[in-house]
Amino acid sequence: MKIAFIGGGNMATALIAGLAGQLTGAGSLHVVDPNLDALARLAGQYGVSTAASIDVQVGAADVVVLAVKPQQMREVALALRPLLGAQPLVLSIAAGIRIADLSRWLGGYTRIVRAMPNTPALIAMGITGMVAGLDVDEAQRSAADQVLRAVGQTVWLKDESLIDPVTAVSGSGPAYVFYFLEAMQQAALEMGLDAEQGRQLALATFTGAAQLAAQSGDPVEVLRQRVTSKGGTTHAAIASMEAAGVKEAIVAAMKAAAERGRELGDELGKDS
Repeated sequence: MKIAFIGGGNMATALIAGLAGQLTGAGSLHVVDPNLDALARLAGQYGVSTAASIDVQVGAADVVVLAVKPQQMREVALALRPLLGAQPLVLSIAAGIRIADLSRWLGGYTRIVRAMPNTPALIAMGITGMVAGLDVDEAQRSAADQVLRAVGQTVWLKDESLIDPVTAVSGSGPAYVFYFLEAMQQAALEMGLDAEQGRQLALATFTGAAQLAAQSGDPVEVLRQRVTSKGGTTHAAIASMEAAGVKEAIVAAMKAAAERGRELGDELGKDS
């Protein structure tokens, strides 16, 4: 499989690291980025071919991964448009860019998969929500799945409107985890533990609890109840959070993230 990346940032690098020598040989990976330092690093580390601008190797690819900032997508799509004669799969991992808008910029091209990965892809533990455009065939759908599975799990969606909730849950989700970890570490410091002890305890607890939830067949509500003895220390903590409306605040925050995703789609989809 020949794969071309337009954009060589963190997410593209994570995908290249997962793909090189596994799904496809490094010689079948091509990266386009105006940042020559980034290109030199990728070529040296993974053996990929590189170019500073969109070239004929992009047009020869089976899959073209659009890994640029959303604000750059229209310009990139217009440059890519003349090179789509071989009918490659266009795989967009840019936030907010809807398939209809990308298709319009590509001259009506519809072999597009829109994906929303997250940053744990950097350690091959990501999860990606994906939706396929109208003319994506089974082979191309499989190719998209293989590319994103190189850095974690995939979830296919039937409706593109669900990309915004996916963005709110998993795309932005790592930030919520880091935010909660910040609070745990701050509390540890305020209660007398040193910074390294607080960090170690918070990280191990979060990692262990997440793995327990992943491996258990029980709902997380049941797992929580098992460690929340009435009148005990955990009960005091949960009661305090409920009194402060923590759960409701988290739900509201995630809905705000989804709404912002919809707004970005409206803003970035304009041709003006």
